[in-house]
Amino acid sequence: MTIRAVVWGENIHERTNEVVAGIYPEGMHAAVASALNADKAISASTATLEQPEHGLPEARLAETDVLVWWGHKDHGAVADEVVERVARRVFEGMGLIVLHSGHFSKIFKRLMGTPCTLKWREAGERERLWVTSPSHPIAEGIGEFFELENEEMYGEQFAVPEPLETVFISWFQGGEVFRSGLTYRRGAGNVFYFRPGHETYPTYHDATVHKVLRNAVKWAHNPQGSKPAILNAPNVPVEKALEPIVERGGKLHAVGEAGFR
Repeated sequence: MTIRAVVWGENIHERTNEVVAGIYPEGMHAAVASALNADKAISASTATLEQPEHGLPEARLAETDVLVWWGHKDHGAVADEVVERVARRVFEGMGLIVLHSGHFSKIFKRLMGTPCTLKWREAGERERLWVTSPSHPIAEGIGEFFELENEEMYGEQFAVPEPLETVFISWFQGGEVFRSGLTYRRGAGNVFYFRPGHETYPTYHDATVHKVLRNAVKWAHNPQGSKPAILNAPNVPVEKALEPIVERGGKLHAVGEAGFR
């Protein structure tokens, strides 16, 4: 079964900055989607900030297996309603891959529950990404490490929760290190944060980055499909208890009444 991916891009820098437009004339989101579509197991389309509902209406998200997110300049412009919509889909089992400056996106901070802050420097440094979990599916076929000649530096402390696994750690020419490939599970959804991708460098034209992204989409995909029941909090009647019980004491809710949220 083909994995249905949507690549969400802010699509601001590509339209307002000559350097970025020169590297990604069709947009960064289009470059990432093209890399994903090189794999016959993935069918990737795009969505952008300026579209109605940011290109992510309920019906489209319901048919999305994995959402890839890149944002930077205007995280605040993303409607809270859409953020909650995406969060619900992740809880239900949709995969989410957050790229580079998406660490400050509303959806990533919503799912992490932390500031997601870090150190940074824009100096075109060499980045060496070491594979710290070589048996992980996201690292399949990558080797011991790979390098990007020019990238923005991100440095620790990265204020995120402890991940399930750290797949990559980056070293930069200036000496800083960074946990640059982190996996999480939120509800039934798999989440992967991947650090590289500053817009003024051709990171999303790199063949190894392409491989990581395709691996990540396959890892994030939940073949069991959506689990909407995870969002329910049913008030179970006494007569439906697995073992016979006698109701005792006072209570706040009538039979079948929804709980407080």
